Amino acid sequence: MNEFSLNEVIEMAVQIERNGFAFYDHALHRQDLDKESRKLLEILRDDEISHEKIFKKLRDDFDIKNLLDTGDWAMVSGYLKAIADSHIFIDPQAAINLATTARNYREIILHAIDFEKDTLLYFYSVQKYVQEARARKAVERIIEEEAGHIMRLKEFLSDHK
Repeated sequence: MNEFSLNEVIEMAVQIERNGFAFYDHALHRQDLDKESRKLLEILRDDEISHEKIFKKLRDDFDIKNLLDTGDWAMVSGYLKAIADSHIFIDPQAAINLATTARNYREIILHAIDFEKDTLLYFYSVQKYVQEARARKAVERIIEEEAGHIMRLKEFLSDHK
């Protein structure tokens, strides 16, 4: 496998956040949710938007120019999305899929924690294919952010006892 660039690392993170948003947003259309579970799913969905913004800010103007100058970026972006999807979203037993079908608040949180752990494991595996210093820092920042999200979810869980 080749080394991933800063733009590729960020694109993978952005795609994961967008997919997470879509799954949580889709789950909100369920009619069987209680008010508390609906609110939690809204928070989880909105957190995905916040993460995407944070990850995009890891680029500077030069990185964005390189991204725009890459004529086949749409193809590369699609490829990176497929990689991320195959590791985190495709399997029917994937944590994110389970989170959107969970029966109650506690199950939603437990599956959301598993989703964040899957994302962490994914970026730990990506990390070995990143050599450039800024790209490595971006991966470290993404890992930090996802670990922080796990801690926040665990707080929701302990507050709900």
